[in-house]
Amino acid sequence: MPARTLRRGSNTVIALVVLAILLFPLYWMLNIALQPGESLASTSWFPTSPGWSNFERALDSQGGSLVTSLVVALGAVVVCLAMAAPAAYGLAQLGLRGGRSIVFGTLITQMVPGIVIANALYSAYVDLHLVNSLPGLILADASLGLPFSIVLLRAFMVSIPKEIVEAAMVDGANRFTAFVRIVLPISRNSLITAGLFTFLFAWSDFMFALTLNTTDDVKPITLSMYEYIGAHVSDWGAVMATAVVSAVPAAILLILAQKYVAAGITGGSVK
Repeated sequence: MPARTLRRGSNTVIALVVLAILLFPLYWMLNIALQPGESLASTSWFPTSPGWSNFERALDSQGGSLVTSLVVALGAVVVCLAMAAPAAYGLAQLGLRGGRSIVFGTLITQMVPGIVIANALYSAYVDLHLVNSLPGLILADASLGLPFSIVLLRAFMVSIPKEIVEAAMVDGANRFTAFVRIVLPISRNSLITAGLFTFLFAWSDFMFALTLNTTDDVKPITLSMYEYIGAHVSDWGAVMATAVVSAVPAAILLILAQKYVAAGITGGSVK
């Protein structure tokens, strides 16, 4: 057998072993969720008699929080893209003075600890009456994806030939119309990529959900799961079912947007 074939075979085996190790926690979570009435110590390796009672309890107790997280995450995507796209276009195409410094400062904001931002936002939110509100949480979660979205969209928009925008303006379009009708459609893959990551940031946010909410009026799934685990620490079937249910929306979005993410991340690498 050629050495090249052996090397490919060994690489495939290693990749499968690594993949199995990475996916095992997900499998074990689903396995426990499908075995109603079992303690954690007596859980079998395979769900020989799977049931859906854990999922029914999870949906009954966490359904409202799932809807809240969905509204917050989608709202954060809309707000983030509405701010990031014009900012990225200005940095990429308008030749703003100090543009590189602005991009560098945008990247630096990613290094600020979340708890520092959350505490600062809480003081401002109290004055603005945004504590315990959906708009407040949407704005806070939008800030999580804003720096990444600006950098990603700018990297793609830099590669858009200025002649395309200039041709649209010669035909009678103003700068804003050219941005909306020309630049945004061309940047579709990058917009989808930025929106997806913003959704994931907002969906998994716990710091803002815990800091900016002092009542149960607005309770995202991350905060609800945290409280649910504390109250049902011995009922791991229901806890794991809740975790599975909360992971489904993000997993569906990742699968549907996979090709757009690959194109969006690499789109700005070739000019």
